[in-house]
Amino acid sequence: MEQQTIIKVQNLSKKFGSFEAVKNVSFTVNKGDVFGFLGPNGAGKSTTIRCLLSLISPDSGSIELFDKSLSKNRSEILANIGSIIEKPDFYKYLSAQKNLEIFARISGANVSKKEIAEMLDFVGLGDRAKHKVKGFSHGMKQRLGIAQTLLHKPELIILDEPTTGLDPQGIIEIRNLILRLKNEQNKTILLSSHQLSEIELIANRMVIINQGKSIVEGSVEELLNSEETLVRIEVDQVDSAIELIRMKFNPQEISRTSANELEVFISKKLVPEITKELVLAGFALHSIEPKRKLEDYFIKTIQS
Repeated sequence: MEQQTIIKVQNLSKKFGSFEAVKNVSFTVNKGDVFGFLGPNGAGKSTTIRCLLSLISPDSGSIELFDKSLSKNRSEILANIGSIIEKPDFYKYLSAQKNLEIFARISGANVSKKEIAEMLDFVGLGDRAKHKVKGFSHGMKQRLGIAQTLLHKPELIILDEPTTGLDPQGIIEIRNLILRLKNEQNKTILLSSHQLSEIELIANRMVIINQGKSIVEGSVEELLNSEETLVRIEVDQVDSAIELIRMKFNPQEISRTSANELEVFISKKLVPEITKELVLAGFALHSIEPKRKLEDYFIKTIQS
């Protein structure tokens, strides 16, 4: 069955004076995706998102959401999007529930108090509904912001760097909440971030952009599995082990990293063979650990 396209960006460009913030960026987000929009700070992520939300106009290129042109169907499209850009802002001396009631009225969303209570439960703030927001942690405010995006029951959620400034527990809570938005509420999510290890855990598809350009797009699993893997090997007689691996497998890169460790860039499918050859040759093999992570792939991609 053909996948439904939710976002289609083609050759998007935007300048600020002589500075090209975005240069011919293209990508597609399908229904049900948690789509990682990845790049270092200053890559053009936020500018692209502001174009998607019609906060600024691109100089060229096209944006379609829900198979409709953004420039021709702005109001209809934006009514079906929830977003957090930078950090969410609230009336800090009012309760979480009262804040959501006010935002619902402002947005024209027809939401009952019961539905607001359910949204607060969903984001893990049900027991803090009557508490003033001024006492909330940064992570709690982020989760309240996600509840706010759900008020008008949008199909698409756009989150710009939602875990910035959070402690490890807060990052886990946001990660789990994003997965629940996908799995329990069937939302499509565009997630902008430079925290690549987090994206690897929750995104099924991604685009990497750098210096305003889209570099590569595709399935997270396929992109990572198609790449050579950095393998860290702890073994006795490191120099001899390096000689054997060079002779048998001709790796792209291999180096000694400590008295009893080496690192080798090699195809993932060759890792069992390397293990077998080292053992048969009589080496004392203490550990062999594939280290391929999205950070490695990202760094290799933007430097190529």
